[in-house]
Amino acid sequence: MTKSELINILAEKFQEIPHDDTEMAVNVILDAMTKTLGNHDRIEIRGFGSFVVKYKLARNARNPKTGEAVYVEEKAAPHFKAGIELKQRVNKSMEPTIKLAA
Repeated sequence: MTKSELINILAEKFQEIPHDDTEMAVNVILDAMTKTLGNHDRIEIRGFGSFVVKYKLARNARNPKTGEAVYVEEKAAPHFKAGIELKQRVNKSMEPTIKLAA
């Protein structure tokens, strides 16, 4: 799902709210999440999951194409961990597929 698809789904579900306001609400939420992770803080949405920033230390690596040694700088990357309820819902939605595959 893309951001525009999410906005369209929400606008359709809540027709009393103008489409522009729905788009603004989604953008405000995503901006707040981005800013929180940018401050290296944790985000937890109960029943859905949590977002944290994980750090990768600087290291020497190899270019797989040439085999040449390359220095990779330290970096931070966002990481998502699904909550139990989200995992259960995803697994439940896959039950018919799992039964057919077995």
